[in-house]
Amino acid sequence: MRTYELRAYTLSSREAFDSYRTVHYPRHPTGFAHHGVGLHGLWTAQDGSLVLYALVSYAEGEDPEKVAERFMRSAEFQADMAGFDPSTIVDVTTTRFKPSAGSPLL
Repeated sequence: MRTYELRAYTLSSREAFDSYRTVHYPRHPTGFAHHGVGLHGLWTAQDGSLVLYALVSYAEGEDPEKVAERFMRSAEFQADMAGFDPSTIVDVTTTRFKPSAGSPLL
């Protein structure tokens, strides 16, 4: 069974948020595929806060932290983030989930 994780990225400004949400994060799925990461959706809060939520999954038996580290060192990630200032991501939180029986994400 895959490991699911909700990642919340808080950005420092509306400009950085919009760029990350519409340009840079949407580039990740190609690189994700090479690292066994699945992207299941991107969300924003209805209150307009500068937080981008991503539901991702990792192959069974993989350590999500190690996979994320490998991906962030990859050429794919560097290309995805070209032109983006990473210091504008002021916080990243992660919550790992374990699907319940009958979950459509199993």
